[in-house]
Amino acid sequence: EQHQLLRDRGVQLIHPPYALTGVDLPVLGAEVTRIFAAPALKTVLDVGGNDAGAAALGVYKQHFDQQSADMYYVVNLFRPFSETREQIIELLQRIERRARMKPAGLINNANLGDWTDIDQIIEGQRVLEDVSKALDLPIVAITGKQDVLKRLPQMDATLYPIERLLKPEWMEN
Repeated sequence: EQHQLLRDRGVQLIHPPYALTGVDLPVLGAEVTRIFAAPALKTVLDVGGNDAGAAALGVYKQHFDQQSADMYYVVNLFRPFSETREQIIELLQRIERRARMKPAGLINNANLGDWTDIDQIIEGQRVLEDVSKALDLPIVAITGKQDVLKRLPQMDATLYPIERLLKPEWMEN
């Protein structure tokens, strides 16, 4: 919906052919192969955080094997099916099987939108530390609003501030 906003910020958007139609199929489309022809591009593929989306990644496994690509598992502790250590591990393993790729690390994206405070990020980190130990995967990053991240105690992960550019209509008041 906001492709112009992304373009204005220097982001090229490639989206599924069924985007914004209400159809939810794990299909990326032929245009995505462009990224493999230009390995210098910094590319993020967001496939939705479930095993159905991960199936779309599996189609491109041979390309990923030829590139220096890493898959990271981004976890928001406050999303359905990612609320406990067990749920996170189960979903990550399903994604790993469908994508036919092993994640290189975990990213703590624990948030409740504008209501996020330091406690939610710390709780997300605590749960992800358990997941990290169980799966022998590092936590490589923590995301959040700049003002919240700067109040975090020292943690062994890169901090990535996120600026919310869009809000659902119900959050605008």
